[in-house]
Amino acid sequence: MTGNWRDRTATAFACQKRPASGSRGMVVSNHPLASAAGVEMLAAGGNAIDAAIATLFTLTVVEPMMVGIIGGGMAHVRLADGSHRFIDGQSTVPARVRPDTYRSKPGSAHDVFDTVDDENLTGPRAVAVPGSLIAWCETLQRFGTMSLADVMQPAIRHAARGYAATPYLHECITDSAAEMLRDKPISAIFLPNGVPLKAGDRVVQAEYAETLNHIAQRGEAALYQGPLGDRLVDYMTAHGGFVGKQDLTSYRTVERQPIRADYRGWQIMGPPPPAASGVHIAQMLNILEGFDITASGFGTAETIHLLAEALKIAFADRAAASGDPGYVNVPVEQLTSKDYASERRRAIDLDRAQAWGAGVAQIESAHTTHMTAADGFGNVVATTQTINNLFGAKFLVPGLGVIPNNYMSLFDPRPGHALSLAPGKRVTTSMSPMMALRDHRLVYALGLPGGKRIFPSAMQALINLIDHGMSLQEAVEAPRVWTEGNALEVEQAVPEAVRARLRAMGHQVVGMATVGGGMNGIQFHEDSSFTGAACWRADGTPIGLSGGLARAGVRFGLR
Repeated sequence: MTGNWRDRTATAFACQKRPASGSRGMVVSNHPLASAAGVEMLAAGGNAIDAAIATLFTLTVVEPMMVGIIGGGMAHVRLADGSHRFIDGQSTVPARVRPDTYRSKPGSAHDVFDTVDDENLTGPRAVAVPGSLIAWCETLQRFGTMSLADVMQPAIRHAARGYAATPYLHECITDSAAEMLRDKPISAIFLPNGVPLKAGDRVVQAEYAETLNHIAQRGEAALYQGPLGDRLVDYMTAHGGFVGKQDLTSYRTVERQPIRADYRGWQIMGPPPPAASGVHIAQMLNILEGFDITASGFGTAETIHLLAEALKIAFADRAAASGDPGYVNVPVEQLTSKDYASERRRAIDLDRAQAWGAGVAQIESAHTTHMTAADGFGNVVATTQTINNLFGAKFLVPGLGVIPNNYMSLFDPRPGHALSLAPGKRVTTSMSPMMALRDHRLVYALGLPGGKRIFPSAMQALINLIDHGMSLQEAVEAPRVWTEGNALEVEQAVPEAVRARLRAMGHQVVGMATVGGGMNGIQFHEDSSFTGAACWRADGTPIGLSGGLARAGVRFGLR
């Protein structure tokens, strides 16, 4: 057996982007201006936390369909001392909401959370209590070195002066145009004269620039205890929304410890509940550890079959026992144990697809964003943030210039289930800001957007790196697969011969343009340099910082 994964593959592909390298720092996000904002902080002497927060605020401007200050997310922070922590800034259910507030659409399947009149999907009644802004500000205060006003300057600049729309933004506006046209303020920016902005058009958000300026001066209190929050609550009250003043003033972030998986000598660190991802990535890696994935090869029917069966097992258990640990008893130890994985592994038929039920007792949107930052001091941030669906609840709050989330669509509108509504309950997501260590040395940090396809895609990237020996660029761009028990989605690069073999094994194969969103990540080399990579599924851009200050005592003469 050779050491090159391409000698064993049945699914060939060529990378469409190139990685970046750096010796003093690296920022990778899904927009070049956001990555540049982060590197600007590193160049000014800031650390990875400063860079991450600058990047996130800038993403709210240049990737407004994905992320915003009235959203939620999860950040994985590794400090220079080697400690890991997750900052949970997930949205919560407003106090006025009850388990039966929404009416489920008649005939909805058990895993479909649609409601009558799409009340939990579009408009003010779809908005959950935001956690993004307070989480970002607190993280900067605790672990950063720069002021909030300094890290917000790039975002303010791009909101006030404008930036050129990308083809990706144009396509996202087009996809959401029907709903957005119902709201005049959001249409005025993104659909002038009723037509989606074209690539190259200038996007100016003057009102949002004023909001950002106010936050830069007063911090998160401007929203959670101040006039910005009053404007949000007044709008919610006038239009039937649920978010109230008490929801804002009582919101708290939560610091959590990572879920750890040991896989073939690697230590994989992922998010704990209420995120479902860390638990189920650990579970799937434990199952797959019993198979020789390297020998079976990348993109072969045999490997994809094993991935599909592991995914179906994980999703069966996720449906039964995932949620906010403050409301649901999540059996983390059982799900992540080697013994439980061995039990589930023994039931896999290597030649036939199966239907799987949960082995333990007791949904979200694809439109998130992810960024990764590292500095030369040893600090690393990998964070996934979202307003849930494209352009969130599809309206803009007048006086704020902000698009709020539609997180309420991730809760089960039917009472009595793990993901049912309850005041204060945190959203359960698949966000997967992951880090992989070898002999306790950090080697990779990565993540992506993509709803329920996030953690399966992150797991496949880890397998690409560890089992197949791909480069980071190859790992983030490699074709992906996904299933939760019904159709098996495969990206177009998976050849027909492999699809035919999978069908013969009993899989219902469906070709997809993409599975999950734009992954990005950073590799940490033994010489302390960095490689950054982003894939073709978004406007992902890695920017590295190298060089440095002049050598002490250097002078030059004019003679």
